[in-house]
Amino acid sequence: MDVLSVRNVYEDAERAKDKKAPIGADVTIENFTDETLNAIDMIDDLDDLNRQTKKDLLKVGVDTDEKNRSGSFLQVDQSNIFTNNAMSNSVEVMNIGVALDKYKWLEDYIWNVVKPDADKYTAKTALREQKDGINSGYFVRSLPGTREVMPVQACMFIGEEGIMQTAHNVIIAEENSELHLITGCATGDDISSAMHVGVSEMYLKPGAKITFTMVHNWAEQVEVRPRTGVKLMDNSTYINNYILTSPVSTLQSYPTAYCDGENSRAIFQSIQGGKKDSIIDVGSRVLLNAKGARGEVISRAVSQDESKIYSRGHLAGTVPEVKGHLECHGLVLDDDSFIYAVPELEASSANLEMSHEAAVGKISEDEINYLTSRGISEEDAESMIVRGFLNMDITGLPDELAEQTQNMIDMSVEGM
Repeated sequence: MDVLSVRNVYEDAERAKDKKAPIGADVTIENFTDETLNAIDMIDDLDDLNRQTKKDLLKVGVDTDEKNRSGSFLQVDQSNIFTNNAMSNSVEVMNIGVALDKYKWLEDYIWNVVKPDADKYTAKTALREQKDGINSGYFVRSLPGTREVMPVQACMFIGEEGIMQTAHNVIIAEENSELHLITGCATGDDISSAMHVGVSEMYLKPGAKITFTMVHNWAEQVEVRPRTGVKLMDNSTYINNYILTSPVSTLQSYPTAYCDGENSRAIFQSIQGGKKDSIIDVGSRVLLNAKGARGEVISRAVSQDESKIYSRGHLAGTVPEVKGHLECHGLVLDDDSFIYAVPELEASSANLEMSHEAAVGKISEDEINYLTSRGISEEDAESMIVRGFLNMDITGLPDELAEQTQNMIDMSVEGM
């Protein structure tokens, strides 16, 4: 009997297979096929992809030339079609199923920081692993004492109409190591309906650092449910950058960081652009559970057309001598769209420091008039203001990676 069975992972998942998520629009999973329709063969090089797919991947930060990358992973539907693990001596990259065969100890990490019975989306992912033997997703690990500046790039791509794509990712930063990841998610141009569920579990050992930059570029009718948990030990740092500026049907995500180590730090920074009739429910939660822990949640949201954005943030201080700051700013461009900011601070101990600020409004007419008086069209003036509003100082990245991240943001917000 394997470790997961002993821990009742699959029994828990079975009981939760109809459990609705506590927040976000409910999705009928049965509307999407959970069969592996067409297994896709591995490719030898990302250059073997067609021109349109390469273009789609570039939009979400995946460079098919693999320049300035320490590893690559590409999953199309349920098939891992490309892995490059040979570009760095300090980072391991492989399919999660391959990793479980190679490292029996990995079972001790699986389904620990994200629970299989959290909701029906996590339950479905766990049950597919057990019943169908589908081990989709990636395993990334930085070796102890290594500092890899170049990022690993990973992509989840949907190319099959009506499919429910699942992925279970595990990232481990060993003691005193540094790891950067760029993850891009996209769909083919001809996809009108699909669903993506991505479960990501991250573990930071003492003194480790992870920066995790995620760019989403889904089709308009895709349902998206990422599920992320992060466990931080002493003196570790986790930085999460999330970018979504393309239309989507519904998206709901609420990653949680557990600062269980002394002087650990978690930073969540997100850019959300709502277009058409997208329903976007994105938040971040940091639980400050150890002395000296710090948490920051910073979001920028822009709604237009008939989009709806729920921007959430939750900081919870459970012990003395912790600090947290929450910041949510929103910009409403059209009367038929809205932004609902939900900042939460929770203190269950004395001698801690937490703060928040939230503001939602419209573009100032004075700013528009100032720019148009200098010969700029009203449309270009509005675009300039929006891009300036979404321009965030990405914290804690090496200069070259910070520049790449800013370029991704610039590409994402182009046309807003």
